[in-house]
Formats: sequence, C-alpha cells, structure tokens
Amino acid sequence: MSYIVELAEHIQATSLGVALAESSYAFPLIEGIHLIGLSVAVGLLFLIDLRLVGVLFKNVPAIDLLRQLRPIVLGGFAVIFVTGVLLFWSEAATVIVSPAFVAKFIFIAIAGLNALYFEFKLAKQPEVLENHEVLPTNVRYAGLISLVVWSLVIISGRLIPYLP
Repeated sequence: MSYIVELAEHIQATSLGVALAESSYAFPLIEGIHLIGLSVAVGLLFLIDLRLVGVLFKNVPAIDLLRQLRPIVLGGFAVIFVTGVLLFWSEAATVIVSPAFVAKFIFIAIAGLNALYFEFKLAKQPEVLENHEVLPTNVRYAGLISLVVWSLVIISGRLIPYLP
C-alpha cells in the first residue's frame, strides 16, 4: 500500500498536478465539466435502465432507445474519464487513501461488467431486438443492477472528500 501512496504523491507533485491544484479556476472548471458529463451519461443511462426495467417508455422499442442514446452516453463517459483523470492528478495522494475512492472503483468495475454482459449477451436477445413491451427477466435485472450500482458510484464519489 505504501508504494501506491508514494506513486500517488509523485503524480500529485508533477507540474500538472500542482498547477491544477493551485489554480483558482482549473480545478473548479474541470470538476464542473466532470459533473456535467456525469449528469449526461448517467442521466441518460438511467432513462435506458428505467426502460429495461419497464418503468418508462414502454411503447418505445428498447433497441431504438439504445441506438439513439448510446453515442451520447458514451460521449458523456469519455468526458467523465478525461476530467476524472485530471481531478485525480491534482489530488492523488489525498484521495487514494479514502475508502470511498476504493469503493467507487469497485462499483465502476461492477457497472462495467454489467454493461458488457448486457451489450454482448442480453441486448442480442430477440425480445430486446424486437418491440416487446415487457422485456425478459434477465434484461430487467441488468437494468436494475445498473441503476443501483451507478447510484452507488455517485454516492461513493461524493463521499471521497469526507472520508479520508
């Protein structure tokens, strides 16, 4: 663990890390963009998940919703990734020791595995590809898992500054 903390301290001490941390505008601007990306990506993902669960847009074919929103969701996640790396760079030594930071990345891994399973297995089911109002149970569970796990990612992320 001490090697990881030393590496985080080194990352934070780089010229970019110091510049980001000491800037009056860079850190808040990057954090704001991070939150906007999060709102776009996870907000639209929640709409998709609520369709999969069967709560919203029951008359809209799930595959149509996926095709239309997937590029925007992925773009939002790209923004989150880039800004998240920059935020980490500026405070790596501080956040690396937070249990909420570790939890956040465990939840992100679970959400990623759920998304991969959905995309490569569940989304190819005929009931998803056709216009079925009620989707199979395994698809509904994938949507529910996504809703819960992404909520936990957001909660963990917000807890990072408060759990040293």
